Amino acid sequence: MWRSFIVGMFAAWIATICVAADLTDLETRWLRGAWPVLEFAKAADLPFDIVVQPQPAAGKAPLALAFVDGRCKLVLSMRGNPEAQATLDRLEPELQAAALELMAAHELGHCRRYLDGAWMGVPGGFAPSEPTGLAAPLREAYRAMQAQRREEGYADLVGLAWVRRQHPHLYPRLHAWLEAERDRERVEGSQHDTLAWVRLASDAAAPIGESIFASAQALWEKGLVGADE
Repeated sequence: MWRSFIVGMFAAWIATICVAADLTDLETRWLRGAWPVLEFAKAADLPFDIVVQPQPAAGKAPLALAFVDGRCKLVLSMRGNPEAQATLDRLEPELQAAALELMAAHELGHCRRYLDGAWMGVPGGFAPSEPTGLAAPLREAYRAMQAQRREEGYADLVGLAWVRRQHPHLYPRLHAWLEAERDRERVEGSQHDTLAWVRLASDAAAPIGESIFASAQALWEKGLVGADE
């Protein structure tokens, strides 16, 4: 069971709670990087909390989202988890802060889908395809995997829309980084095989929608058919 703490969103948070909560330097680094996104969530009045998992979490994503009792929980699983530092090591130093924002915005995309009641859903008129001849248990597992893949694709596009809006001069390099991350140890058709969507967002000069979510939605719907093939 998690021993967690949830912190409110206010400007002095980093200066005060980090010491009181005994955050590690790595956790503090990630939270500082994510802070612009957390401020955005607060300004948008989204129910968005921070949870730090204090026990060893090797093998887990360093940053993830949970949805509990109508609230989004940004979950840090970094203690005893080498991937938290390895993720930063794969980034050029000047890209780290903006990449942390991208990753936090990715989780915000998941939050938006939960809050909209759209989680695991598809737009009207879109019918996901699936291989023929699957036994019932395999068919259900395949549908769940593809639904999760679609959610990850949408979240990647939200992260990229954030970068295009906030750091346009870094966009080509961060897009290339995300594409490389998604191609690294890729399993075609698995939950994190989002390349079909990431590649649609390669144009740094593409117009930005009225919100990062609207921008992501338009490209996400465009990529659904190609991703489902």
